[in-house]
Amino acid sequence: MAGNSQRQGAIRKSKKGAQIGSGGQVKRALQGKGPTPPAEARKGHPAARRAAAADRRSTTSKARPTRDNPAAELLVGRNPVAEALRAKIPASALYLVQGLDPDERVTEAIRLASNRNLTLLEISRAEMDRRTNNIVHQGIALQVPPFAYSELRDVLATARDSGTAPLLVALDGVTDPRNLGAIIRSAVAFGAHGVIITERRSAGITPTAWRTSAGTAARLPVAQVTNLVRSLKECKDAGLFVVGLDADGTTQLDDLEMATEPLVLVVGSEGRGLSRLAGETCDVTLSIPMAPAAESLNASVAVAVTLSDIARRRRA
Repeated sequence: MAGNSQRQGAIRKSKKGAQIGSGGQVKRALQGKGPTPPAEARKGHPAARRAAAADRRSTTSKARPTRDNPAAELLVGRNPVAEALRAKIPASALYLVQGLDPDERVTEAIRLASNRNLTLLEISRAEMDRRTNNIVHQGIALQVPPFAYSELRDVLATARDSGTAPLLVALDGVTDPRNLGAIIRSAVAFGAHGVIITERRSAGITPTAWRTSAGTAARLPVAQVTNLVRSLKECKDAGLFVVGLDADGTTQLDDLEMATEPLVLVVGSEGRGLSRLAGETCDVTLSIPMAPAAESLNASVAVAVTLSDIARRRRA
């Protein structure tokens, strides 16, 4: 026992034999992983995060309404929606708040939308508020494409072929869409043949303008021009007199002798009124007689008063 050098209880391990092959691991290791990918393609790299953020911004910008990629809009309010459906303007879906108490306008809108095979969707009031940016929607909205503006030459041709003396309304920098909607509503009510607005520094036909117009924007052509002064000169060349509303006008409304002639009525912006160039282009600047206590009228109210008086004279 003493001569036995192996400790009792120990386990003699056999010497491990030589491995046969590496299973391809050495060959793959020698091949390498290929060229290093660019920083933008390496997950977690700051350049990759910046590239992903830029891609998200690009995707978002493509989804915004642009001249080349217009996005659908929501026209809201019971009168505007019903009026737009009566006028058969293009539309794709009618949204209704769940549990909505319908009146005759809602019932008519549903009937007209069903007749045109438009999609009818019931959504929660919270979802409707979100989709309409919390403007007053009265529980109903119509998904429509962006407003289709007319060319000025087409508006002039329509006015000339109407059988009555042409009457247009031009807006010189009116920026409030509610004023624009109200002006369109008055223009329809008093027999105007079209409205002219500018592309820049002017309100466009937004859902708010649609709603304020009570849907009458579907009945009246609106020309969007790049240069108002040049467009007014085009109206002059077509035989129309240019009359500008101005608190300091040289002629009062009561004395407007050309009321029955072809006219384009120009109204200035809410704050500064007529611009200098637009005023110089006018044949006549017109003021509305008022009581001394009143300083001025809202742009849309001034247009309504003037158009009403012109329509009265034309009826006579």
